[in-house]
Amino acid sequence: MSPPISSDLGYIPPDGGWGWAVVFGASISIGFPYSFPKAFTIYFKELQAVYSISYSQVAWITSILCATTYGGGPLSSILVNRYGSRPVVMLGGLLCGVGMILASFCTSILQIYICVGFITGLGFALNLQPSVIIIGKYFLKRRPIANSLAMAGSPVMLCSLAPLNQFLLDNFGWRGSFLILGAILLHCCVAGALFRPIGAATASVKTRVTEEGKAALEKKVTEDAMEMNSPMNVPMENKTEEEGGKNCCEKINQYLDFSLFKHRGFLIYMVGNVLMFLGFFAPLVFLAPYAKHTGIDEYSAAFLLSILAIVDMFSRPTTGIIANSKWMRPRIQYFFSFSIAFNGTCHLLCPLASGYTGLVIYTVFFGLAFGMVSAMLFETLMDLVGAARFTSAIGLVTIAECCTILLGPPLGGTLIDTFGDYKYMFIKCGAVMVLVGAFLFIMNYYNYRMLAKEEKERKAKEDDPESVRTENEGRNNWDKETTQGGPELEPLREEQEGLKKQVNGTNEF
Repeated sequence: MSPPISSDLGYIPPDGGWGWAVVFGASISIGFPYSFPKAFTIYFKELQAVYSISYSQVAWITSILCATTYGGGPLSSILVNRYGSRPVVMLGGLLCGVGMILASFCTSILQIYICVGFITGLGFALNLQPSVIIIGKYFLKRRPIANSLAMAGSPVMLCSLAPLNQFLLDNFGWRGSFLILGAILLHCCVAGALFRPIGAATASVKTRVTEEGKAALEKKVTEDAMEMNSPMNVPMENKTEEEGGKNCCEKINQYLDFSLFKHRGFLIYMVGNVLMFLGFFAPLVFLAPYAKHTGIDEYSAAFLLSILAIVDMFSRPTTGIIANSKWMRPRIQYFFSFSIAFNGTCHLLCPLASGYTGLVIYTVFFGLAFGMVSAMLFETLMDLVGAARFTSAIGLVTIAECCTILLGPPLGGTLIDTFGDYKYMFIKCGAVMVLVGAFLFIMNYYNYRMLAKEEKERKAKEDDPESVRTENEGRNNWDKETTQGGPELEPLREEQEGLKKQVNGTNEF
């Protein structure tokens, strides 16, 4: 069982109130990055005909879009740590809208790569992560429910954008459609405006003011010591330079916490998720082509995606409610592992489905499993590292995931081209997902056992008087060595004497 749930934010999240408005805004700003690349494929044939390009060339639009969305994770984390979620999401919404509006005036496929792939993709990167981060600041006890409701924005947007894009293409052409889509994406700015700062912002300001006051006081004491004792000038200058270098490193680590790579739970999660994406998205991409390959007509094959989106839409909130229960919340890592393995089992059984009825049954279970994994994707990471470190954690994870997200569908396509059958692609994806689920289950069990062992050793050390006495003896020996040391410890002794005089002077005053 995982450690007890606690807040590491320095305040108690309200778990409601304005937080539900934040969840609504997050469902919009999360829904667009996940659904837009899928819905955008409707324009592929039109762009192929206009620019006389191959399918692989036009497919690079969504590849660049997804890679930029995930690759921009560290930048998004740094900006959120520096400025907060609200301005970052509003900037992202502006970039999304500007990117699509500029794309409507493009005259080459390279310009569309830049406008849709890079500019709009960067906007999605600035939308996605701050939206998940702000939920962790408003919710603690109800956080799984809030996360799942926000993630439910993806299937809702997909069900809305797919028919909307077809309607816009039929009535306004692809250039007019891009203009209208740009205006629609500007609504992410409105969603970002709902992300009212809470608690942590005020606390960080107070901390910064206090630290600045301490730094000024330390500087004053240092200057007085230098004036009183001129031979100490060189050592003090060296010390000041070392502190300056340390402060610089601390500032960098403040915006992107690389110490997470020493966090055992974070490393387990990152390795599992990076491998998982080799088989997570490929079945979704090849579901409709597989149905057509078996002799099903285009409209029935496309309807399978609608079925999946509808089931996914209800699966995510339901999963959040289950994960938030008192029986499942302490075991949410194991629930996440089961969801991944269940997803893989569905893909392994897909080749056994015969006819359209069999594919519908597979699609229902696939939508259920896909929604379960998606609903807990960020909640499990927040459960491992805490809400305070989640900003840096999600940035580091997404930059690692972007490689396998790009490689997953092409590897599946290679298997299809090599064997001439879709079943090997589904078997590969299913095997990867089942193995990842087993890996996460075993490693999380090991992680919790180690945490319990370390906590037990820490308590035993605190309760053992012998260890306390050993520590005190070591401290006394260090003080003795300091007082009896040679010339190399002279600056340290003088500094201690100066501090003692300062304390005595304060007491006398």
